[in-house]
Amino acid sequence: MRQTILGVFVGLILAGVGVFWWQGRAQVETNAPPPPEPEELAEADDVLPEVDPGDLTGPAPPEASELSREERRFFRYDRNRDRIITRNEMLSSRSNAFRKLDVDGNNLLTFEEWAVNTSERFSGMDADGNAELTQSEFATSAPRPRASRPACSC
Repeated sequence: MRQTILGVFVGLILAGVGVFWWQGRAQVETNAPPPPEPEELAEADDVLPEVDPGDLTGPAPPEASELSREERRFFRYDRNRDRIITRNEMLSSRSNAFRKLDVDGNNLLTFEEWAVNTSERFSGMDADGNAELTQSEFATSAPRPRASRPACSC
């Protein structure tokens, strides 16, 4: 019972804070200057500002930065560079691995096709042929680490 009363009380406090915040924002917006008249906008579009910069020069344009690691990973999937990854773009990166598993080429991966591949992979890892993998044999199946680049280009 105490928790219910406390919950209602906290809810009322939060609702009151929300109302005061909302009213404060409404007052700020009512004090905003009125929009310009359409005639003023038309006159402003016709007149171009004239400025004599003299000997002043502006800042150099920014150089294009190298893509971050996350951007490179994103663009591996975004083939048409529209900054949106579609389902087909996401799946296309996996199609070569799927084709290797799909032996009969019917675009369906059966359990037998998967089992044959897994069995061959197990046989390749089992160096001594005793149908058991030791930790050192299993370690041979780990993905190869990428060549590390130096952190700086000194």
